[in-house]
Amino acid sequence: MAEWFVGPIMEKIINACSGYLEDQVGWQTGMKKELESLRENHPKIQAVLEFASSQAKIGGHNNTPLHEWIWQLRDAIDEADDVLDEFEYMKLKQQLPKNTEETKKRKVTSFLFESAHKILKIGERGLKRDPNLKRLEEAVQKLDKVSADVTTFLPLLDSAKQEQKEKEVDFYKTRETGSFPKNYLIGRRKDKEIVMNWLRNPSNEHRGTDLYRNISLLSIVGHGGMGKTTLLQHVYKDDEITKEFDLKMWVCVSNNFDVKKVIADLLESLKKKRPRLETLEALQDSLRTEIMSKKFLLGLDDIWEEDEEKDKSKWEDVLAPLASGGFGSKILVTTRTDSVALMFDKVIKKKTEKVKINGLEEDECLQLLNSHAFAGVENPSDDYKKLRAIAGEIVKKLLGSPLAAKVIGGVLKDNLDERHWRTVLESNLLGQNSINSILRLSYIVLSNYLQNCFAFCSIFPQGYRFDKDDSVKMWIALGFIQQPNDQEWTMEDIGGTYFDVLVKKSFFDKFKDSGHQRFYKMHDLMHQLAQSVSKHECLRVEDGTKLPSIIPKTLRHLFVETTNPDIIKMIGQFKYLHSLILFSKASDQDLCSALIEIFKASRSLRLLNVCSPWLEMMPEEIGNLIHLRCLKIDYNLTMLPRSLSNLYHLQYIIYDGAEQVYVNDFLPSDINNLSNLRYLKSLEVCISSICGIGKLKSLQELEMFYLRDVSGYRIGELENMNELRKLEINCLENVKNAEEACSAKLCEKRRLTDLTLCWSYADLRNIDLNENVLDNLQPPKCLRNLSIYKYIWVQGLQYG
Repeated sequence: MAEWFVGPIMEKIINACSGYLEDQVGWQTGMKKELESLRENHPKIQAVLEFASSQAKIGGHNNTPLHEWIWQLRDAIDEADDVLDEFEYMKLKQQLPKNTEETKKRKVTSFLFESAHKILKIGERGLKRDPNLKRLEEAVQKLDKVSADVTTFLPLLDSAKQEQKEKEVDFYKTRETGSFPKNYLIGRRKDKEIVMNWLRNPSNEHRGTDLYRNISLLSIVGHGGMGKTTLLQHVYKDDEITKEFDLKMWVCVSNNFDVKKVIADLLESLKKKRPRLETLEALQDSLRTEIMSKKFLLGLDDIWEEDEEKDKSKWEDVLAPLASGGFGSKILVTTRTDSVALMFDKVIKKKTEKVKINGLEEDECLQLLNSHAFAGVENPSDDYKKLRAIAGEIVKKLLGSPLAAKVIGGVLKDNLDERHWRTVLESNLLGQNSINSILRLSYIVLSNYLQNCFAFCSIFPQGYRFDKDDSVKMWIALGFIQQPNDQEWTMEDIGGTYFDVLVKKSFFDKFKDSGHQRFYKMHDLMHQLAQSVSKHECLRVEDGTKLPSIIPKTLRHLFVETTNPDIIKMIGQFKYLHSLILFSKASDQDLCSALIEIFKASRSLRLLNVCSPWLEMMPEEIGNLIHLRCLKIDYNLTMLPRSLSNLYHLQYIIYDGAEQVYVNDFLPSDINNLSNLRYLKSLEVCISSICGIGKLKSLQELEMFYLRDVSGYRIGELENMNELRKLEINCLENVKNAEEACSAKLCEKRRLTDLTLCWSYADLRNIDLNENVLDNLQPPKCLRNLSIYKYIWVQGLQYG
């Protein structure tokens, strides 16, 4: 994951520091010189990182010096980014209202931090006394020093270009499939029967004037290594069912998809000779002539999707000549992603069929493994009882993968010795190169941002239920989401599309619980894949007794489930930790003590999730985590720490517990200092008690806003809360007049989709006032859902 963070963050650092320098007065020129050096090295660094990425893409050997340098660069960038984040923190701190007692107390000691630009104008003498500016200079110097080492790796680019092309050709050749099955079909009888029945059924599309009225299409969808190609091969070569087709064609598409190549492959499949035609039109015309009015069966194996619109256009070019085929023509597609099946719906402008294949049952997987492990062996049941018992244990670790069963079976076949088989049983079976390369390809073709989001999810246990909104919040907190270019889009919108793409591409599977609530899971194979690509950054500790003996220095994200407070205390040693998800059953006192040590040491945290049934108070030392973006607390606290209101970068506070005492004091009194807060989940009564909630201008949901005739609780608090998407206003009888209702400025809230208006009671004496208030609460045109309660109007004294 390291490569993908470097470019955008480094560019941000260069631009931000350059902006500071433009306003400096008489400051040292050292940093200016180093920034110029960084700007010069930036494209070189990008080129080297792209080289490292392409090496990973084709499964090249890990270049250890290059890998180590990338992480040194990442560490230096993170340090500089933290310092810049602290400047932003000081800027936010100084933007607080000047009349608060807190501001008066710190006015004398913090005047140097009035804003990032003004700091640099104070002069050289003042700047030298400022430790933050000194830290920034040191961070830039370190980054410049590491960046300069990029020259060491530039020779790799020239020497590797030709070798890279050859490797890529070899890589894609190894993925090429033919139509002949290599093995007997084990465990896919039901799936084959479904496909065969679909082939037997006559098409009912022969009507109207649709271009593709003679063609039907079925997609076989499943994760890598699930046996999609094998199933297609056995169907394609079943003469009994396919004899009714005039023509049969087979093409392995893979992820180096080219329109002319696919059409040329189709023609070669038909004529057994490669066409010499060069233009797309000539190739299309030749294919149209060959299949004109003939009923054909086409197998398109291993189709990927990179860009939906571009791929759709390409497939329209491929399928257009096939439209002249005879009635009843069929196309069978294999793909890893639902999105490909959906794309073909759009190409041929009708709903296509889909068969989803999953892992084999354990007995089927064992049968497949044994067929490879004992290939050529007579009487394996009688002579190798101990080995067959070990095979039964091995199969439990293969997650139903036919590919894994074949590969591990081949490894076992090399030595029919009990010690060898037990060694295989105790090894990391799914770490075998041939399996890993198949699985990794799904990850490699993702965009950089999607790779980050997916890899991070390995921090959660196998079988974890993912919530889409929660996942997006975490990705935003960690900086994985691109900034929106369009003001109509929010970070949550973009993160939501990221999640949807990962679902379409089968990285997450969709489920519903008994209450019809939607949730998502990673297939076990996908979870294994996420772990393999994130092993340098993510660590999960579930046994609760000790930390692993070897922990990467590059660790950024940590999941710990333990009862041992000593383990929790050790977390502070991870200097660059950005995420901590902690499930602890330690006592309140032990856990508090451990958390204090973490909060003092791991100050780079962006995401913190603490779940403990015994924790009553979150330590005030959480105020040290000035970079924190997302805080989630499960179980019950007596109150949230007062220092929380000083974490000005906070975007999400999620409290999933109940209060013990003093409901009104549960939230800090000055929580409205958090101007970046986008989402606050807590007790409804606590949120409604926030005085001056209108200062939370970034808030997106306010589902319990109780109006009072008291300053800080009037409807005018809503005036500048223009990011709201969901809003519920209660006690509307406390609005004094129509003019006050106007002050809410609902019509300016361009994202508001759900609005609820509530009166506490229906009062016949205030019918006119209520009507005027309602008239002046003019919602925006984007509103989708409007609910009104206990409103009364004159006609027949009807209640709403």
